[in-house]
Amino acid sequence: MKKFKIIITILTLSSMLVLVGCAAPTRTVSRVAVDEKTDYSGNWNDTDSRLVAEQMIQDLMYRLWLTDFVMENDRKPVLIVGTIRNFTSEHIQTSTFVKDIERELINSGKVKFVASSKEREEIREERLEQQSYASDETAKRLAAEAGADFMLQGGIKSNVDASGGKAAKFYQVDMELINVETNEKVWIGSKEIKKIVQKSKTKW
Repeated sequence: MKKFKIIITILTLSSMLVLVGCAAPTRTVSRVAVDEKTDYSGNWNDTDSRLVAEQMIQDLMYRLWLTDFVMENDRKPVLIVGTIRNFTSEHIQTSTFVKDIERELINSGKVKFVASSKEREEIREERLEQQSYASDETAKRLAAEAGADFMLQGGIKSNVDASGGKAAKFYQVDMELINVETNEKVWIGSKEIKKIVQKSKTKW
């Protein structure tokens, strides 16, 4: 009888160990500062977007095109961000990068900035409705938009050089500032990012 109880106890403990081993792994979540650099996959991320936007707009603001425009027109230039194309094989939220660029442009205080084409559609609809439903004193005028003097366009490209479990990921962001009236390119900027990613077993 005693041996039987020992066998039952051993079987029970074994079953419990098996159940514990098969249990789903626990997940731990830690909060970090939004501006803290995190890079687990080596892919383009929010840190890359923010840093590239800051550095490219800083370069843009200190070139001669800006001084020349202010001297010739006695006012700040009006800018708009056009299409930023993703030429990489990754899924990159270019809209986030565009917002980072817009923020840097506005916060520079050296240029004026107008809404994108999609944003203007909603604003124009609101302005049209005001003609019918708002008072004469508060209704906003039609055909009074600020036209952009320059459009900022660009693209993100990437290249991977991999061997075994190690890879060098290379990103290049090219941007151009174009005069809307004359199509003249007044500024061209380029920013490069290189990351070394190492894994035991992976496919690139």
